Amino acid sequence: MIYKSILITITSIVFIMLILIAGLDQNPSELNKAELNLNTLNYNLSSSKPVVLIIVDSIMDESLQNAIQSSEIPAIKFLIDKGKYFPNVVSSYPTMSVTIDSSILTGKYPDQHQVPGLVWYNEEEKRVITYGSGMMEIWKHGIYDMILDGLKNLNEKHLSPNVETIYEILSMKEMDSASINGLIYRGNNTQTLFLPNTFSQFSELPDKINVKAPTFFSFGSLSQMNPENQNHHVWQKFGLNDQFSTNELLFLMKNQILPPFSMVYFPNNDQVVHKKGVDEIEGLKKVDDQLQKILNFYPTWDEAIKKVNWIILGDSGQSRIGKDKDKNLIRLKSLLKEYQIYELGSEVKEHDQILLSVNERMAYIYVLDDNISLQKIAEQIKQDNRVDFVAWKEEKSIHVLSPDHNGSLSFEPNHVIQDMYEQFWSVEGNLEILDLDFKDNELQYNTYPDALARLYGALHSHQGRFLVADAKIKYEFTDEYSPIHIGGAGHGSLHIDDSLVPMIITGPNSSPKYTRIIDIKDWILQLMDINKSNK
Repeated sequence: MIYKSILITITSIVFIMLILIAGLDQNPSELNKAELNLNTLNYNLSSSKPVVLIIVDSIMDESLQNAIQSSEIPAIKFLIDKGKYFPNVVSSYPTMSVTIDSSILTGKYPDQHQVPGLVWYNEEEKRVITYGSGMMEIWKHGIYDMILDGLKNLNEKHLSPNVETIYEILSMKEMDSASINGLIYRGNNTQTLFLPNTFSQFSELPDKINVKAPTFFSFGSLSQMNPENQNHHVWQKFGLNDQFSTNELLFLMKNQILPPFSMVYFPNNDQVVHKKGVDEIEGLKKVDDQLQKILNFYPTWDEAIKKVNWIILGDSGQSRIGKDKDKNLIRLKSLLKEYQIYELGSEVKEHDQILLSVNERMAYIYVLDDNISLQKIAEQIKQDNRVDFVAWKEEKSIHVLSPDHNGSLSFEPNHVIQDMYEQFWSVEGNLEILDLDFKDNELQYNTYPDALARLYGALHSHQGRFLVADAKIKYEFTDEYSPIHIGGAGHGSLHIDDSLVPMIITGPNSSPKYTRIIDIKDWILQLMDINKSNK
C-alpha cells in the first residue's frame, strides 16, 4: 500500500510539472501506435498554396521590434520585410490560451464557442474545471479530472457543438489539415492519445483516449507523427515545446504531405515572459531559431514564401507584475472574507456562498447564494483600488463599475450605436469606465480593445450567477493555490497590454477584414476558396 501510494504521488507530481495540458513520456513501442501510416493515408491535395499558421505564445510588438533593431531575429525580420505586419491584432477575453485558441479556430468569442477560460465553474456538474494551471491548483483540483478535461472534455464537451472549427469545415470539404501541439484540435477524424501503462496501472486514467481531430495530429508524446522526433522527454515538457512542434511540421514537409492548412503552436516564449518580464527577448530569439529551421527546408527563403502562405500570430500580450507580494497580489478571499467561500478541492456545499476562479489578471466570481445580489459583490470588490473594473450581467444588460470613476456603465447588443467593427450596441452611463469614445458617429475603443463584444462574450460564455473582475496594470489576482508572477508578467485581462498581439502575413496579398483574431478563420477559408460560415 505504501509503495502504491508513493507511485501515485510521483505520478501526480509528474503531471503537476506540466505548464499546459499534460503530455507524457512514452517508450518506442507506444510511439509506434501513434505513428502516421504514410502508405495507407488517403491524402487530398489542394490546388491553392498551403497555409501554415504558427501561433507564438505571448509574442508582443515592442519586444519584437527591439529584437529586430538588434538584428537578433533574422527569420522574423525576413517574413515581415517580404509580407505585411500588423502590430495590434485584438485577442479574445479572458486573454488565456484555451479561450484564445478557441476563438482563432472557430472565429467566435466565448459567448458562442463556450470556453470561458483556463479555470471556471461548471454549474451543471457542480465542479471547477481547470485545463492545467499552477502545480498546487492542479493538485487541489485533482489530477484525474484535469487530464480528462484537458485532453478530452475541452474539445468534445466544453467547446460548443454549435460552432465549427476550421478543421471540421475543411474535413467536410474533403480537405486535410494538421494540428501540431494545439490545445483546440476538434476535427472529424478519430485519433488516439496514448498514455503510458504506468498511469493506467496506478490511477483511474485509461491507457488511451480516442478524440476527434484533424487528419494530421500531434500532441506532444501522446500523439506524434514523426517517429524520429526525440524532443518529447520529461525535461522537454513531454513534447509540448517549440522544437517538437518544428520537427513535426518538418516531417510533413519532408514527406511532401503538407496539407492545405496547418496550425502549429510554439508554447515556450510564454514561460520566459512570465518569469523575466515583457522586455525579455531570449524567448523570441529561440522562436526565430525554429523559424529558420523551417525556412531552411527550402532551397532559399524566397522559395519558402513562394510555396507556402505563412502566418505568424501571437495569442495574448502580457503586462508587468510588481515585485511586492503584499501589494501586487489581490487576494480575493480577503476582499470577500465575510462570506462562506468554496474550498478548492472539495465538493460544492449548500452553505457555500462564493466560488472563485482566478485566471491570472482576470477572475470569475461566482455567487452561489441567490440571496446575495451581484451588485453588492461588485460594490465590495470595487473598494479595492487595485481592481480595474468589475462587471456582471442582469437580464439583457451588462453593468460595469470601476474604483476610478463615478457611476456605472451599462450596455447591451442593440441597433442604436455602431462601433468600429460594425457591431451595434446601446450604451448608457459613464463611458470613461471602459474608455469609450464617439467619433464620427462611431463608437471607438482605446484602453480596452473591442471592449463591449469581448466583455459580453465572457459574461455569456457559460451558465451561472457570476461577475468578472480585472486587475490594474502591475497587479494580478490570487487565491491560495493559483500561480503568481511576482516581478515578472501576466495576462488574462481586457487591458490593451494583455489584448494586442502582432501578426505577420507573408505570401497572401489579402488580409483579414479587421485585425482581430476572430476574423482570421474566415479569411483563411477565403484564401482556400472556401466560403462557409459557422452554423
